[in-house]
Amino acid sequence: MGAIDWIKTRALRLLPDSWRADVTIVPVVRLSGPIGAVMPFSSGMSLAGLAEQLERAFTIKKAPAVALIINSPGGSPVQSRLIYERIRALADENEKKVLVFVEDAAASGGYMIACAGDEIFVDPSSIVGSIGVVSSGFGFTELIAKLGIERRVYTAGDRKVTLDSFRPEVPDDVAHILELQADIHETFIDLVRERRGSKLKPGESLFNGTFWTGKKGVELGLVDAIGDVRSTLRARFGDDVKLKLISGSRGMFPGRPAKGGVSATLAGFGQSELTNPAAWVDATLSTIEARTLWSRIGL
Repeated sequence: MGAIDWIKTRALRLLPDSWRADVTIVPVVRLSGPIGAVMPFSSGMSLAGLAEQLERAFTIKKAPAVALIINSPGGSPVQSRLIYERIRALADENEKKVLVFVEDAAASGGYMIACAGDEIFVDPSSIVGSIGVVSSGFGFTELIAKLGIERRVYTAGDRKVTLDSFRPEVPDDVAHILELQADIHETFIDLVRERRGSKLKPGESLFNGTFWTGKKGVELGLVDAIGDVRSTLRARFGDDVKLKLISGSRGMFPGRPAKGGVSATLAGFGQSELTNPAAWVDATLSTIEARTLWSRIGL
């Protein structure tokens, strides 16, 4: 190599990757944790929290695809579908392929978001599926009777309060909740059928809420193949492919690991939040909510 060629090569390497014609960039967005911010200090996913990251990822012009790394046990069906719809809209507007990579789980709403991918890759031991709808609560009627507590609720509208944990269960309330669940479930099923189509294995009970390993998910057509993000992208776009992680802006309450405890949930809070009893209550309830979602799929 001559001196001029050496200088050209060195100069080329100093250029940002986005300026180099010989470098393929694939933006990577991590979608991790329960879906839906149910508490003030929750780190759950929502469209509002992810919109900026997704927009930045899909508007990198020279990127041939966008990679999404999903690790979620599910959560809000509304937020799940909103995130799914935004991903598909951005993919169509910017003519990008969407490659989804599942880590521990893409279950329930997490799997709904995964269906935004043109291809879905999993680890053999990932958890996928759980195409169903669940509502849960507690009944404390006998407990408050033993404690001598009287429940007082006043409403305008005889159906304003349903499934009150401190009152006996009303059959009409249960029937109404089941009707709502059926509507949401039907929307979920239609979305999966639209996206996965003929890939789904016929005759299997795919839509009854069961979840499977990634290996079984490939057999059932719920996902496409076994693969991790780095190896798959190198095989697809060459060894020199650059993975560009698109991070979200850090707000007042930065995200915490979804599977951590209360101390992890409160990590990064200022002194005023740490000494606020309400913050501890919210953090505790948020942690319980997250752990409940993960425990439903055995994680």
